[in-house]
Amino acid sequence: MVQTATGNPSISDAATEVAGGGSFVGRARPRGLAHGLVEDLGEKIRNQSLRPGDKLPTESAIMKSFGVSRTVVREALSKLQAAGLVETHHGVGTFVLQPRAAGMFRLDSTDIANSVDVLAVLELRISLETESAGLAASRRTEEHLLAMRQALDDFERNVAVAGDTVAPDFRFHLQIAQATGNPYFADIMSHLGTTIIPRTRITAIRNYDRRGEYLSRVNREHEEIYAAIARRDPESARAAMRIHLTNSRERLRVAQEAAQQTAATTPPAAS
Repeated sequence: MVQTATGNPSISDAATEVAGGGSFVGRARPRGLAHGLVEDLGEKIRNQSLRPGDKLPTESAIMKSFGVSRTVVREALSKLQAAGLVETHHGVGTFVLQPRAAGMFRLDSTDIANSVDVLAVLELRISLETESAGLAASRRTEEHLLAMRQALDDFERNVAVAGDTVAPDFRFHLQIAQATGNPYFADIMSHLGTTIIPRTRITAIRNYDRRGEYLSRVNREHEEIYAAIARRDPESARAAMRIHLTNSRERLRVAQEAAQQTAATTPPAAS
């Protein structure tokens, strides 16, 4: 097997052996959808059959192994990314991450109410900004690219000093909209404003990310989008933007479900 950067053997692009002598052959479950695939791959990661640094098989290999569609595979990989178990690098592959010490951020009662609306906005953004990224990759100018680069540099600088990351985050997304050459994309983004950034409305995200790990991950996703736009690759730009926004939606959805479940099982305080 090919060695990864961490020294672990890479998982080949077919359903092959993994560490410990096991096989990557998927168990075809009756439900056969993303949830079952997430459970199977997540279990392999947790029991170290897939170790940090290992590369997952290609989408096609997973489709064949588990008997599912490409849409299901992509949804499952997005859920695994949102859970912090894997990370995708476009043109390279999806790799297993080191396990995180901290868990998912937790929502309080105010955040639960806000999260419903934030999830709805993210749903809109996935449709709008996925196409926006593709058009930007085809139509951007060097001036657009420079403005995006400056926004990302400001974002990274402010992560390091615990400064404001909302303004450069929004600026990056707005610059992509402007690079489409269609003023309506930018008009919609400007109308929505910085409230499209989930952490402006969800306190738990800000409190959870004390060491900047969440924001560093957001920054890496931004860089994937930027790289695709820079090389004028519309399909990769669309994919990178969809992954970025779907990850945000999935992280928030999981936290919302956990908070709602906790609220449902917690007895009311005595009056």
